[in-house]
Amino acid sequence: MRPFVPHPYLDPRGADGAPVPVLALAHRGFSHGHANLENSLAAFDAAVDLGFRYVETDAHGTADGVAVALHDASLDRTTDASGRVSDLPWAEVRRARIGGTEPVPRLEDVLGTWPDLRVNVDVKEDSGVAPTADAIERTGAHDRVCVTSFDARRRRATLARLSRPVATSAGRREVAAFLAGARLRSDALARRALRGVHALQVPVTEGRLPVVDAATVAAAHRAGRQVHVWTINDPAEMHRLLDLGVDGLVTDRADLLRDVLRARGLWD
Repeated sequence: MRPFVPHPYLDPRGADGAPVPVLALAHRGFSHGHANLENSLAAFDAAVDLGFRYVETDAHGTADGVAVALHDASLDRTTDASGRVSDLPWAEVRRARIGGTEPVPRLEDVLGTWPDLRVNVDVKEDSGVAPTADAIERTGAHDRVCVTSFDARRRRATLARLSRPVATSAGRREVAAFLAGARLRSDALARRALRGVHALQVPVTEGRLPVVDAATVAAAHRAGRQVHVWTINDPAEMHRLLDLGVDGLVTDRADLLRDVLRARGLWD
């Protein structure tokens, strides 16, 4: 059973009003077969068409303060343009095409196009802090956004600019402190490490060190925090993690995760 969560983002309801048992997050949208279209509006639309209520994206800020949904600091890998986003004005970034065809979306476009879609936003650099907060404020998306960053300072800086709370997940140092408490079997230490966040969003392992196992899932749940695992693309691994009791899965293969959840009677 999902632990108590004090934010609407983490408590979705199905068509019948019953709680949705597992959070299924489409990583950078769904672009299987078109992998170079990640973080495009087309990829997010494909995830919505599959029935996903959650997508994951990343945020950078342009030189003139526009938050864009893009994973990399530069345009080089995923678009037909080049240069660091933080060095370029929006007027130039907007001309870039993901995979040569799709425009780079503003975060505000992602939040505004699907008013019921929950969006997990990873603030990648300091340049994205103020623009991300501005996009959330302008769209009033507070109840359906989770703000995260590997850097807890960056996450806190984003939150400080918001007029209302959003859901949050732990940064790297907080995850490390939680794992230390969990391994020491100290619920007090584990709970203290997560006192500023609602969830852990983590990989199965970090290097050779296990992050997600029965003990850490149980410790997070005793602390009243959810566990979301990324990026899981293998159905057997999806089943294994669900058997451990994780609360959410982040995947590039939204189609496969939907099939797994359907097979387990967990897809509405």
